[in-house]
Amino acid sequence: MQQADFLKIVGPFQDKLFRLAKRLLTSREEAEDATQEVLLKLWNKKKNMGEYKNVEAFAMTMTKNFCLDRLKSKQAGNLKLVHTNYEEKGSSLQKKIEANDSVTWVQRIMEDLPEQQKMVLQLRDVEEYDYDEIADMLEMKPTAVRVALSRARKTVRDKLIKKHSYGIG
Repeated sequence: MQQADFLKIVGPFQDKLFRLAKRLLTSREEAEDATQEVLLKLWNKKKNMGEYKNVEAFAMTMTKNFCLDRLKSKQAGNLKLVHTNYEEKGSSLQKKIEANDSVTWVQRIMEDLPEQQKMVLQLRDVEEYDYDEIADMLEMKPTAVRVALSRARKTVRDKLIKKHSYGIG
């Protein structure tokens, strides 16, 4: 497989890999590193790529596993520190909150969800995968995916209502 062929296969879902990694790792730099590592692993497996039923699902699973391993590693404490000190370039945090209050709160709430609910919510509502694809990626039953998604959405909804009602988080 040539580089151009590889890029045609992975190009369409490369951004999805990054968004999943960013959701799990919270730091842009860590997410970029994770995405790069997964793409490198895919490149090394390019000879076997034809054997995979769904390369995108395989890549998403690899990303999820890599990120979870990263969080469990000795460097996990450092990831939390990176996140708390992390500030994107551009406008100030206050302007971002004013411009995207609900989106920002949803992201914060999602960060506090259990890992499984966080991944299911990301894959279904952000990446728009169907239940069977999510079940395959996360090695769950479709009914368990629906339950996790329902619980995650309920938690996000309840916390947003509380935040908007009381003005506190």
